[in-house]
Amino acid sequence: MSILVIAEHDNVSIKPSTLNTVAAAAVIATLESQPIHVLVAGHQASAAVEAAAQIPGISKVIAADAQHLGEGLAEDLADTIVQLAGAYSHILAPSTAFGRNVAPRVAALLDVAQVSDVIAVKAPDVFDRPTFAGNVIATVQAMDAVKVMTIRTTAFDPVLPEGGNASLEHCNAAPTTGKASFVGRELLTGASNSALFSQAA
Repeated sequence: MSILVIAEHDNVSIKPSTLNTVAAAAVIATLESQPIHVLVAGHQASAAVEAAAQIPGISKVIAADAQHLGEGLAEDLADTIVQLAGAYSHILAPSTAFGRNVAPRVAALLDVAQVSDVIAVKAPDVFDRPTFAGNVIATVQAMDAVKVMTIRTTAFDPVLPEGGNASLEHCNAAPTTGKASFVGRELLTGASNSALFSQAA
């Protein structure tokens, strides 16, 4: 079995949150001697795919290209992840708005429990996560065959963005569900000068 990291990207570059998530995957990989794969699902995202292949520690990048994946809509992305899930023991996404949107859908479709906001890996199936607004750290064991997890990015130092040489594999995207469509995105005034919560120290 392998470990799958769901890349957060904008079809051009890989978001920093992905590097933190790969770092968490690397801890599991060390314990289990498993390879790490990264899924880049988007549209005309060859630049992001190439960037993912440069991440150290990644053995394979899986590229899924379809117009309905271009904006990262969870309703469509989840189905593509699920069709790959049989080859993986762990599926990781960053605990960002992107990851918190898609991971629960993947877990529900696989009928498994999600482990949210992981801050430490104790064993391949044992993880620490904050509860009660961070006042309590819970150690939880995931019993499902596939562990669907979101990773608190500030808890894991990011891996370097360059130095790797992963192989590339293309996969067919699942058909669109037709349940959601992208309308628009707006950056609020002043937001560009503010640190994202997921990146704040």
